Amino acid sequence: MISNPMSGAVEPPANPLVVPQFCMRFNDIDNVGITGAHYTGFVMIGQHAFMKPEDWDQTKYFSDIHRWLTKGLGLPTREITYHEDAWAGGGNFGPCMEYFSRGLELGNQVYMLYEQTPSGPKELSLKVLDMGMGHERNAWFTQAKATSYETTFPTVCRTLFAKTGIRPDPDIIRRFLPYASYLNVDEIDDLDKEWTKVAKLVGMDVKELKDMILPLSAVYSVGEHARSLLFALSDGALPSNVGGGYNLRVILRRALGFIDRYGWDLDLPDIAKQHARYLKPIFPEVSKNLDDVENILEEERRKFIATKEKSARIVEKIIDERIDDKRLLQLYDSNGIPPEMIVEAARKQGKIIRVPDNFYGQVAELHEKTGQVHATQKEEKLPLEGIPPTRGLYFDDYLLLEGKGKVLRILGNHAILDQTIAYPTSGGQLRDQATLNGQPAKDIFKQGGVIIHELEEKPKFKEGDTVEVKVDKAWRTQLAQHHTATHIVNAAAKKVLGGHINQAGAKKTREKATLDITHFRNISEQELKQMEEEANRIVKARIPIQKGFYPRTEAEKTFGMGIYQGGAVPGKLLRIVNIPGIDVEACGGTHLNNTGETGTIRIEKANKISDGVVRLTFTAGEAAASRSKEQEGLQDEIASILGCRPEQVVGRAKELFQKWKQAKKARKKGLPVGKELLTLTSTEESSGDVILQVSDLLRTQPAYIPKTLRRFKSELQGQEKGREGQARK
Repeated sequence: MISNPMSGAVEPPANPLVVPQFCMRFNDIDNVGITGAHYTGFVMIGQHAFMKPEDWDQTKYFSDIHRWLTKGLGLPTREITYHEDAWAGGGNFGPCMEYFSRGLELGNQVYMLYEQTPSGPKELSLKVLDMGMGHERNAWFTQAKATSYETTFPTVCRTLFAKTGIRPDPDIIRRFLPYASYLNVDEIDDLDKEWTKVAKLVGMDVKELKDMILPLSAVYSVGEHARSLLFALSDGALPSNVGGGYNLRVILRRALGFIDRYGWDLDLPDIAKQHARYLKPIFPEVSKNLDDVENILEEERRKFIATKEKSARIVEKIIDERIDDKRLLQLYDSNGIPPEMIVEAARKQGKIIRVPDNFYGQVAELHEKTGQVHATQKEEKLPLEGIPPTRGLYFDDYLLLEGKGKVLRILGNHAILDQTIAYPTSGGQLRDQATLNGQPAKDIFKQGGVIIHELEEKPKFKEGDTVEVKVDKAWRTQLAQHHTATHIVNAAAKKVLGGHINQAGAKKTREKATLDITHFRNISEQELKQMEEEANRIVKARIPIQKGFYPRTEAEKTFGMGIYQGGAVPGKLLRIVNIPGIDVEACGGTHLNNTGETGTIRIEKANKISDGVVRLTFTAGEAAASRSKEQEGLQDEIASILGCRPEQVVGRAKELFQKWKQAKKARKKGLPVGKELLTLTSTEESSGDVILQVSDLLRTQPAYIPKTLRRFKSELQGQEKGREGQARK
C-alpha cells in the first residue's frame, strides 16, 4: 500500500523496492484468448526507487532494464525497441521509456521528476523511479509456447485441452500469432475486415481460421477468468451488480457462457483449485480460502442458470423489437441477458443482430468503482489556517471523562482546543455528549486533523483560556460498547460465514449499531444464531483489548493488510485495536479495555442492502438489556392477544394471518366463512428473534404488531357476526 510516495506521507518498505503484485483490468476483456497475450488478471512487477536528487542515477536505471532484456531474457539488441514518451499522474510527471519486442510491450520505466503546480512545473525534492513490467509476457519470452497462457498456467491448459478436445494446432498458431495483435478490438474499427486481412496473411479461409481460433480462445478465456476470480475471491471480493464486483460477475458469466455455448464438461471451482495448486509456491494465500471460493462460484452458477431461464422468456418477448448496441448493453446490464442469446434467437427468425466487437469492454465501463459510505461524516468547512492538529485524549482509556484544553480559536459558536477528551463524529461512530466549562456541545466533528466543538451558545470563554471538558459517562460507555461489539461481530461473522467477509460500512449510535459485511447470499436464521453465540463467547472470554499507535510500515508487517477493515487510513501513524486471536484493525474509535465489558450482544437482524452486502443490526451492553426487556414485554403482549405461550407466537401469528386472508377471500366471493377459520390452534414453537420473525411475516414495524393482530382478530370476529346475522334472516 504505497500511495503517493512523493509526498513522504508513507515510507516505502524498502528502497529500492521490487513489488510483484497481482493486478486486474477489465477494459479489454474481449481481447482475452484471441491475441494470446491479454489478461484480466496479471502480475505487475513494479520496480521503484525513491531518491534524493544527488543520488538519482537515471543512466543506471535504464542500463539495468537493458541488461535484463538482453542477459535475463536473452533478447538480441536488434529485437528490442525503446520508445521515449511522458507520463503524468497524482500531480507529478516525467519522461518514460517504454520497451517492446516482437510487437509486444514488455514494460515501461517512468522517471518521475516534476510536480505540477499552478505556476508551472516544479522539480521534485524526491525523484522516483516507477517501473511496471508484465510478468506473464516476460515469462512467455523465455519459453517456446504457443501462447502466453501455456506459460502462465500450463497445468490448467492441459486439463482444458483434454476435457474440451480442443487444442492449438502448432502450425496454424505459429502462423497466426504474429498477426493476432491486429485483432485487438481497442485499436481497430472493423473487426471483420481485420479477420479477413489476418486470414489472408495466415494463408487460410477466414471461416476456417475463425472455426479454429474462436473455440480455442474460449478455452483460454475460461482458464484465464478462473485464475482472476481465484485471486479476487480469495482476497475477499465478491461478484455483484455494483463497483468492481460487477466486473467480476462479467468475467464469471463470460466464462460460464463459453462453457454453456460449447457444451463443455468444465467446473469453474475445479479449475480454480488447480490454479491454486500450481500457484502455491509463489502465491500460497490463494489456497487458504478455497472452500469460500467454491461456494461463491457455485452460488453464481445457480444465479447464472436462473438468469438464463428468465432471459429466454424476455428474449422471446422482445426479439421483434429494434435491438441496437445500446439496447444489447441495457439488456445485459439490467437483466443479465448475454448478447449471444439474442443473436441466436434473431438468427432463427432470419434476422441479423451484430454485437459490438468490444461488447464486454463496454459492459465493464458501465459501472465505476464505488467507495465505502461513512454515514457519520460532517460536511462543514471552517477557516483553520495555522491551527495544528488536535491531540485526542480519548484513545487510551474510554473512562477518561474529564480533561483540560487550551482554546486556540473561536469561530462563532465553534471552539477549537489544543487537546480534548471529547470524541468527534468519525469512523462511523457518533460523537460524545460533552460540555466545555459547563456549556453543552451541540456537535463535535473533525475537519482534517482538527477537532471542532460546536456549542449550543456562543462560548463564554475566550481564545487563550484553558477550559475543562467533560463527557457523559453513560453515553461514552454505550458507544464504546457498540464500537467494540462491531469488531467482535465482524470476527464472529468471519468464523461462521467464511474468510471472504469484509467490512463494507458501519455505524454506531447509542441505541444500536450496524455492520455492513460482504457476503454472497442472504444469512439464515441459524447462521445469525451461530454468530450471536460466537460473539458472546468472545465477550465471556474477557480478552484484554490492546490499543496503541504504530508506524504504518511496522503495523502492516506486524498485523498484515487485514487491519484496513474500514478502508484506507491516512497518515504515517496508525492506531491499532487488537483483540488477540480474534480481530485486529486500524481504528480511531473509543474502545473498551476487555471484551467482557461489552456486555451481552444481541444480533437482531440481517438484511441485504445491495448485491453482495448484508447489514447486521445489533445491540450490546445496556442497549441490549433494554432491548431485551422491550422485546420480552412485547412478546408477552402478542402472546396474550393470540392466546398462546410466548415461544408459540410465530406459529400462531402465521396461522392468524393465513386464516384472515382466507376469510377475506371468501367474503369477497360471497361465500360463508367456515368455523375452522375462526379458531387458532397452532402450537408450533420457534427460536431466535421471534419479534423480528413476526414483524417480517406481517411486514410491519415491531411496535405495530399488537395493533395489526388485534385488527385481524376483530375483522374475523366481525365476519362471524355477519355470518350469524345472515343465518337468522
